[in-house]
Amino acid sequence: MEITGRLTKDATVHKVSNDKQVVNFSIAINDSYKLKGSTEYKEIVTYIDCSYWISPKSADWLKKGALVQLYGRIGLSTYIGHDGSALGALTFHINNLKILVFAKKESEAQKADVTPKKQNQSEEPDDLPF
Repeated sequence: MEITGRLTKDATVHKVSNDKQVVNFSIAINDSYKLKGSTEYKEIVTYIDCSYWISPKSADWLKKGALVQLYGRIGLSTYIGHDGSALGALTFHINNLKILVFAKKESEAQKADVTPKKQNQSEEPDDLPF
């Protein structure tokens, strides 16, 4: 199966045994559909918990906001909540992963948030050659 989504937070590496490590992260998949008889679109987000056993070094590149394409198999984890209700989570066991868009670095994200100040028109000369 193939899925594509954005990381919801930075990936983490967990040591399972002496020589086994797993990279865990969660992705969000956005979708929308048009309600029957309506002009409005309804947007839905599906969250999937992912595990990657092949290369723990990949966690260095799997940062919040990165767009990834994943190949593997999907599963369902079920459990009982604190209040006794039955809960479940989608899981994805990754065989192959591609990073389509790397996450912005913090300095780039801060620069993107700052809007440039408009210059006063009186400061610009009227006789520009272009």
